[in-house]
Amino acid sequence: MRNLLFVLPIIMLTSNLRAEIVFKTVEYKEGDTVLEGLSVYDAAIQGKCPAVLVVHQWMGLGDYEKKRAEMLARLGYNVFAADIYGKGIRPHTPKDAGAQAGKYRSDRALLRARVRAGLDVLANHELTDTRRVAAIGYCFGGTTVLELARSGADIAGVVSFHGGLSTPNPADVKNIKGKVLALHGADDPHVPPAEVAAFEDEMRQAGVDWQLVAYGGAVHAFTDWNAGNDNSKGMAYNERADHRSWDAMKVFFAEIFK
Repeated sequence: MRNLLFVLPIIMLTSNLRAEIVFKTVEYKEGDTVLEGLSVYDAAIQGKCPAVLVVHQWMGLGDYEKKRAEMLARLGYNVFAADIYGKGIRPHTPKDAGAQAGKYRSDRALLRARVRAGLDVLANHELTDTRRVAAIGYCFGGTTVLELARSGADIAGVVSFHGGLSTPNPADVKNIKGKVLALHGADDPHVPPAEVAAFEDEMRQAGVDWQLVAYGGAVHAFTDWNAGNDNSKGMAYNERADHRSWDAMKVFFAEIFK
């Protein structure tokens, strides 16, 4: 027993050392627009594996998405963090972020084209098992991955973290091929109960395999550790909801990738 206790830490340390997370900046295009995403994977993985597209929140692709992509890569997924706004377009203020996000919310065809371009990069990666692909998004990114699903993308599922649930094209719900998981702050003032109810009706009427989980005491941006902790502002980090939603995503992936 003494020898076993001595060996186990060495085995665990050796396993951790084998994980080498690779980060590669990738330029790609949607039409004439140059985009700049981030490919993240574990170099120790051999052969094809499940893949996850990550879509950023309203401030654009940055350190937050990079960290989430790394967390996914450590779970064994091949990850691509997409860029919706374009190379070099990274808002620095909420006003600028609102203007950028609003541009795509008002033009869902353009939003779908941008996220599809990112999905194509992920699908063409040498490590991607194209039969096992999902997309996740945060806030603006949550709205985006739901639009990706509504566009008819051939993917296993999408996960929205505190994303907007509405769409100007509710009839497109019939195009959804994969499963849908919406992770929602029950007290989110930016996604009011009427919007939640409309989303539920949309999914239900089309017979989509969907789930919606609402976290009590959580407002908008509940997974963003940069959002502060003041719920009265309508956006705040909630550690409990963050951990619970991440676990819900992992269970969802285990189901759709089996």
